[in-house]
Amino acid sequence: MIDFLLVLAYFSVIMFVALRGKTDSNSTADAYFLSSRNLRWYSVALSTIATNVQGYQFLGMMGSAYLYGLAQANLEINAVQGILLGTFVFVPLFLKEKITTITQFISKKLGQRIAVVYSVVNMLLFSTITLGAALFWGAYAADLVFEEQLSILHENRVTRIGILIVILGVFSAIYTYLGGLNAVVKTDIIQFVILILGGVVVCFVSIKNLGGWEQLYIKTPEKMHLHLSSDHPTLPWTHLFGLFFLNINYWCANQTIMQRALAAKNIKHAQVGLIAGGFIKYIMAIIIIIPGIALYGELGDSLTEPDLAFPYMIKTFLPVGLKGIILCGLFASLMSTVDSTFNSLGTLWSTDIYSKYINKRATDTEKINAGRNAILFSLGSALITGFILLYLKFNDPSSAFTHTLNNLRYYINCGIVVLICSAVTLYKPNRKWILWAFILTVPLNIFLQNFYPDLNYFVRAFYVIIAGLFIAISSSNFRLSNLIALFYGANNKTRYLGWLLLLSLIALHIIFH
Repeated sequence: MIDFLLVLAYFSVIMFVALRGKTDSNSTADAYFLSSRNLRWYSVALSTIATNVQGYQFLGMMGSAYLYGLAQANLEINAVQGILLGTFVFVPLFLKEKITTITQFISKKLGQRIAVVYSVVNMLLFSTITLGAALFWGAYAADLVFEEQLSILHENRVTRIGILIVILGVFSAIYTYLGGLNAVVKTDIIQFVILILGGVVVCFVSIKNLGGWEQLYIKTPEKMHLHLSSDHPTLPWTHLFGLFFLNINYWCANQTIMQRALAAKNIKHAQVGLIAGGFIKYIMAIIIIIPGIALYGELGDSLTEPDLAFPYMIKTFLPVGLKGIILCGLFASLMSTVDSTFNSLGTLWSTDIYSKYINKRATDTEKINAGRNAILFSLGSALITGFILLYLKFNDPSSAFTHTLNNLRYYINCGIVVLICSAVTLYKPNRKWILWAFILTVPLNIFLQNFYPDLNYFVRAFYVIIAGLFIAISSSNFRLSNLIALFYGANNKTRYLGWLLLLSLIALHIIFH
């Protein structure tokens, strides 16, 4: 009962805060989509990281940490690479152009045709794979861990997860629809606090049961390495090259992530916020990865299914009350991703398509309504995708549909990296051949996957992106912008913080090599 009341209180607080932060009928489009460009650094930091963390990270990444140890943390800590590039290269360029969407920047640099392709592709990905997978995996993870508590919804597990998908999707859509980015950011901050609190509790309990932090090196020394051998089937150290470029896609060319920086009060707040977010990623690595390693120290290889690591700890070690906090944390990680994606979809549709091609004289009210209609449409497509994933999961538990989805996402993301890097680094980009470079990344990905099936997908992404960039650069007569001049810090404090973040990442790789 205590756990249920905590969850009920969580939903009540989120809706209360969202309604207080909602935009009124006279709000401008800038206020709805970018919170009047008035976000302070802490809002940028907390909302960005809350958006980044998903429920399945606790389930999947903790399970992977149980298998592969600290090497799994590379996916968290190396986000700092993308964050630093976003902070000192991409954000200054975006804010200088005073854009609302990244599409507008691409349009100015690479032309309208490529910009439309970028926008449409992102909207399709966001409204299906991103939202659908977030809703499904969040609901699935919550039910897997808290089956007993959630049985109040329905006795049948499939039906129960389906109900959770609908509840969480509709709830997130409602407050995003009403409040825009302002409501999203305010609720994200609360969700971040709950998420962190839940993660710290799990981490603390796991270390306590292991016998202390020093036991990580005593009982699991083989798990305390960031770099695995180049022939490792899942996480060879060479995957870091592909991860570097994919981090550019996620942290520099992703409207959902960049929207907070675009909405910052000024460049100083944007940069400090993103840097603070980079340091927070270290915290996320600790609370997600360390419990998985600690559990291995306790159980050894006895856990037959790694994804059960997180549920095992919750069910075995946590008392009533604390379980409710963890459940709220799982819901928070899901909803903070979903609401941000809804807002980004509305922004992309209203700014890039509706106002540009459908209603060129649209008023602010019409732009906001267009964005809200996009949220409703994407809710429908997200629910359909979530139900499809639910069917696939329980119809064929061994199905590799998650792998298929990730591959599809990476097929597109490789091309997006080529586009955004071309837009930023080329002096006079050859727009025709850059479009072809974007298109060719898809068949090249498929070719490598089919003819070199053992090639790690991060490494494959690296090869594909390098090939696409070569086409883009060579077709543009190898004329690059002054790359050093691209880096810009708002002031000395921001630059010092950036150097500190970079050096801390290097130090981690040296210490835990």
